[in-house]
This record gives sequence, C-alpha cells and structure tokens, in this order.
Amino acid sequence: MKAGRLILVCTLVVATASGVADASDATPAKVSGSTALALAGVIAPLSSVLSGAEKKAMAMLFAANSDIPYKKPIVVTADRIVCRAGNVDITVRNCEVTFGKKTRTVNGSTASEIFATEALAGIPPDGAAGSNFESLTKLSCTIDPNAIRRKDGSGADCTFQPGK
Repeated sequence: MKAGRLILVCTLVVATASGVADASDATPAKVSGSTALALAGVIAPLSSVLSGAEKKAMAMLFAANSDIPYKKPIVVTADRIVCRAGNVDITVRNCEVTFGKKTRTVNGSTASEIFATEALAGIPPDGAAGSNFESLTKLSCTIDPNAIRRKDGSGADCTFQPGK
C-alpha cells in the first residue's frame, strides 16, 4: 500500500506541471488540484486535529475514490513540516510535522512520500552537511469532496509559507 502511494506521488511529480508553486521567494505559495490533494493526502494521516471520519475521507479521496459519503469540506493544517533526506548516509529520511504543540516524526517511506510531495508543490531543497532539507510553515489545505466529485479539477487548494 505504501509503495503504491509512493509510486502515485512520483507519477504526480513527473506528470503534473500545473499548480506548482514558485517557492523561490519568501511569499506565501498556493497549489491547487492534484498537487493540493497530494499534499493534504500525505499530511492528513498524521494530523492530531482531524477526526477519524475526516482522515478516512482523505484516505479515500487520495486513493482515487471520489464517491465518498463524507460531504463537508476538510481543512488539513500543519504549523511546520521539515523533511530531511541523507545524501551521504542514504538510509536517512525523516520528517517532523508540527501541529500546534505536538510534533510527529516519521521515517522511511512515509517521510519519502512527504519529501516528494513537498518537491511537487515547489518547495526547494536546501543542502547541509550530507543532507537535503525541505521545509514549509503555515500549511492550510481545503479539500471539498463535493467539488472533487464533479471531476473538473476543482476542490483542493493549499497555501503555505516555503522554508524556515
């Protein structure tokens, strides 16, 4: 299952040219469509704020099931996301995702999914002593299952602050 999500994220990186943020400056960035759904989809399972029903709905949407029973908009937020991938010790990959005062640390394939999705959203890597970092703050994604159900590319929007 996790390998399937990683393949989906990698496919999105290659196939998606629209909706990619320009993170070269420090202004807030916005992504929409499949990129926003992917970003919300990899963060939602870690959230300490979302209800079980919202997490289940996000999992279903991210797994290509737009016909879900959940009808209300879902807001996926994170105060800070910092991911690290080793380029000397190539086994190192981890992300710290902060929700308010709670920080979740993930490793391995989950961290790789988040790292790849941040790249898809236009977050530039920053290198330091054997590692590449990607980070963002103030993530807020609004996912509207009713709009997504129309299959017209709408229903997923995210804003965030690149870096720091």
